[in-house]
Amino acid sequence: MWSQKHRKTPVQEELERRILHGLACEWEKALWVLDTAHEELMLKPLFSLTDMTNKHGYWSSEKREICLNRNLVLNHPWDAILEVLLHEMAHQFAEEVLGASDEPPHGPKFQRACYLLRANPKASGKYEPLDGRIRRKSSRSEDRIMIRVKKLMALAQSQNQHEAELAMAKAHEFIAKHNLDLLAHNKDRDFVSVFVGKSALRHFREDYHLAHLLQDFYFVYGLWVSTYVLEKDKMGRVLEVSGTVQNTKIACYIHAFVQNYIDSHWRKYNEDKGLNRYRKTDFAVGIIEGFRSKLKSQSEGKNPARHRERSGEKGWKVAGTRALIKLEDPLLLKYAAYRYPRTTSFKRRVSSQDDDIFRDGIKFGKKLIISKGITDKATSSILLIGDKNGKN
Repeated sequence: MWSQKHRKTPVQEELERRILHGLACEWEKALWVLDTAHEELMLKPLFSLTDMTNKHGYWSSEKREICLNRNLVLNHPWDAILEVLLHEMAHQFAEEVLGASDEPPHGPKFQRACYLLRANPKASGKYEPLDGRIRRKSSRSEDRIMIRVKKLMALAQSQNQHEAELAMAKAHEFIAKHNLDLLAHNKDRDFVSVFVGKSALRHFREDYHLAHLLQDFYFVYGLWVSTYVLEKDKMGRVLEVSGTVQNTKIACYIHAFVQNYIDSHWRKYNEDKGLNRYRKTDFAVGIIEGFRSKLKSQSEGKNPARHRERSGEKGWKVAGTRALIKLEDPLLLKYAAYRYPRTTSFKRRVSSQDDDIFRDGIKFGKKLIISKGITDKATSSILLIGDKNGKN
């Protein structure tokens, strides 16, 4: 029983009620990867939260209950919580479906359950939560990559437009060449999947354009997945990107940067116009498509700043002018095919668009420069920054 000191407030009680409801919803959703026979044998358990010091959660066969650490659910993003939930679901599956009661907790049948549920067999005990692993530096070679990208993006803050453009182009070229090198030498690489942006019941058209931008230029695999929306107490959707730790870090940062750029420039653009939310979408899509055309020109070796440099103007020396061709990563595609065995595609119909506002957005998008370093904060709380002049 809670003491007076630890008694929960009505706000915390409501928050925990919603979290428990969300866990129950996510438990049901997670069954979609199972075949019908296995799915029918999985019976919904109870869910609870408690304070723990040495584990993230546990499955209790006696109570038929999945219990998660209160600190985990209150202080970590939802994708990190789901990783632990799936791990505990695998314990339930191993015991109640595969009959693993005579095996060690993480024995062969548990490993089989993890494979079938797409669960991480390590996500228990003192294993670092997903957001911590994304934030943590993983190896010297990978650290050098992130440091280099950070430095180049910091240089992209230059007040000299040409130097800023060249620094950003060099950062993108470095990222692309690093990934092409991994593919050319068939180097082993581990992949992670993280939520990007906010989960919601409804997403605007610009959210889908931004998702395509990340997948087309930043070496990640993106998919809209069903997930619980805490604020609405209902299931909605969120963008999940998969890739190496470095690429997911960069993709999360680019996503946050572009969104902030859109918001700050829309406030200025709409200051005395009184335009509605749908016109913001036209403006935002224009920005994203303008930035896309800029990235495409850079990847094809058509960056005007490169031509100025070759003509003798002072500025950044960009190594090479050969077009960079993006290749699909077969290991990432294999990982995605396992993680998402069944997917569907859909098209959004554009009911109306103000072409003038869209074209204005394109102009702003062509001026967008990704600058400053990749933050070391968790992906759920990435620092939002303004444009290259530091404006919000």
